Amino acid sequence: MDIVTLGLLASLLAGLATGFGALPILITKKVSERLLDVMLGFSAGVMLAATSFSLIIPALEIGGVFVSIFGLTLGALTVHLIDRFIPHAHLISGFEGPSTRLSRVWLFIIAMIIHNFPEGIAVGVSFGIGDSSSGMAVALAIGLQNMPEGLAVAMPLIREKYSRVRALWYATLTGLVEPVGGLLGVILVSASHAFLPWGLSFAAGAMLFVVSDEMIPESHRKEFAREATLGLISGFILMMFLDTIFG
Repeated sequence: MDIVTLGLLASLLAGLATGFGALPILITKKVSERLLDVMLGFSAGVMLAATSFSLIIPALEIGGVFVSIFGLTLGALTVHLIDRFIPHAHLISGFEGPSTRLSRVWLFIIAMIIHNFPEGIAVGVSFGIGDSSSGMAVALAIGLQNMPEGLAVAMPLIREKYSRVRALWYATLTGLVEPVGGLLGVILVSASHAFLPWGLSFAAGAMLFVVSDEMIPESHRKEFAREATLGLISGFILMMFLDTIFG
């Protein structure tokens, strides 16, 4: 299987994990805040480990420190600008971006789409390293952290009186932007090896921004910050272990 197809399929499966994570809403309409915060913390830990070991370290090895710094900065700045100029809403910070008539539910869905697109890019560019195991490690990391996010998307929809099936569909939809990012990432690095360190560091910067700006604050939104922190550490350790196995 060629690298483009492999990168596309891996990012698609990682994106579909969002819908898989939302499946519990078919049997329950309520998930404890403690569990949700632990799961979000776990996701943040997985993302941090994947960013560190599967994106930043290869970028440094291939392109050097200055390319990695510029690429990382560009990735973080890009997500910041998207956050500023595209209307969306977060659980904690609320509405962001220009004024709009869209409902809060749709603004929340848009926020998750913004979040998921750079994750797809991360999966795609990681296959450009030349070792499919690196790409699989990143895809696994993204899939693991997408599952709690799927539940986090679906639960507010249930509270807004959406049907369970419709909430599950919208949660799945937010993850389907990932194969678009994955295809873009793998095509760029396949076209020229010179794009690889830039793509890796760009994806790392975008993911670091999302973890710090969204995931950690949202996992600390209630009184379960300590539990969320333990979840983050657990996710980091698990991903570090998996990266070692795949590496």
